[in-house]
Amino acid sequence: MSTEDDEYTHLRVRVEGQVQGVGYRDFVVEMATRMGVQGWVRNRSDGTVEALVSGKNNDVERLIGQMTLGPRGARVASYELHRAEPANQPGFNKRPTL
Repeated sequence: MSTEDDEYTHLRVRVEGQVQGVGYRDFVVEMATRMGVQGWVRNRSDGTVEALVSGKNNDVERLIGQMTLGPRGARVASYELHRAEPANQPGFNKRPTL
């Protein structure tokens, strides 16, 4: 029998604000790794940060909460969430800027 905790969520996240040049991607990789969430994070040339997060509902929800706060020096102005396909590789890593 499955509970909501065992259900999985796969989201594309786009974060706007002061999120580049402040260690934001490293922060997301560290938080995602701690929480067992798979996916990736990258800077975008428009100044935003984009991530694919894939994992158990509660873990993804906790990670999104941390992403809205960011590391010291970051200021998240807004974020968007969109359903996505599951991450196709294990772990969580940084990708090159798009």
